[in-house]
Amino acid sequence: MNVLVTGATGFLGQRLALRLHQLGYNVTATGRSQQKGAYLAEQGISFIPANLEDTVTIQAMCKNQDYVFHSGALSSPWGPYEHFYQSNVIGTKNLIEGCMQYPVRRLIHVSTPSIYFHYTDRLQIKEEEPLPKTKVNAYAETKWLAEQEIDRAFQEGLPVITIRPRALFGPGDQAILPRLLQANERRFIPLINGGKVWIDLTYIDNVVDALLLCMNSSSNTLGKKYNITNDEPVLLKDVLTEVFKLLEQPMRTKSIPFRLAYLFAGCLEWYARILGREKEPELTRYTVGVLGKSQTLDISKAKQELGYQPKVSIEEGIKRFVKWWKKQ
Repeated sequence: MNVLVTGATGFLGQRLALRLHQLGYNVTATGRSQQKGAYLAEQGISFIPANLEDTVTIQAMCKNQDYVFHSGALSSPWGPYEHFYQSNVIGTKNLIEGCMQYPVRRLIHVSTPSIYFHYTDRLQIKEEEPLPKTKVNAYAETKWLAEQEIDRAFQEGLPVITIRPRALFGPGDQAILPRLLQANERRFIPLINGGKVWIDLTYIDNVVDALLLCMNSSSNTLGKKYNITNDEPVLLKDVLTEVFKLLEQPMRTKSIPFRLAYLFAGCLEWYARILGREKEPELTRYTVGVLGKSQTLDISKAKQELGYQPKVSIEEGIKRFVKWWKKQ
């Protein structure tokens, strides 16, 4: 059975490619990082370096594939809109064209719950709830546009399923917990309103489980979207307290009012734009929103229709992350 994984040099894509390989699938992986691609090749996985906007290469890779997992994306809270559009929208369109030219059994698309976010507290969000008219940043906007391309492809006969996994963490994570740990090392972790916000986290292997379930789920799941989390909302402050306790390190935090943090981040963004900097400011309004507003997802649909059940708890996932982090 032949399987293609895009974004295979990213956190989720790499973990997925390795699991599929271990299960005996003939995996072709693609991504931007030559170094991480070399690691996949060492494990016996066929690696083809490519950017998602490379139309010819991406479409050609779809030939003879049974399943295609699209986990590749430009994911960042900051950067030029055109870069996000090329990677997330044009890249998705290229993959769709390839899957339609060389018919696949299923295209399984990884989207994001960032499309739900609009600087208000929202709990137990369902997939069908109305989305904010203005997305929070270029990443969320272009991922939403990519979902619309997926929807059009389904209407044209392509078998597709979309998942929206929230806040992935675990060994190999370079984004969520590492950013907070680095902030602690540099100065302090800004806890907006004391960190008393409810968040969802999702252990990386649980997301891989969800993707594998999408391969053989019933036909009535085609064309649908599914929230994926650990299904155990936690307070941000409690998560950080547990991480630093296991690391046996002091946690340096500073409680900042939401409005003050939002205003300060806005000034940093304005300054970066005036100077034409592509480098992400030290603090963005989106980061302030994530740290300062509660957002949790309802995953009952994934449980009922995909048979999804998170196997690794947040407590166990944090232990595994800390054990890995100590080795770094």
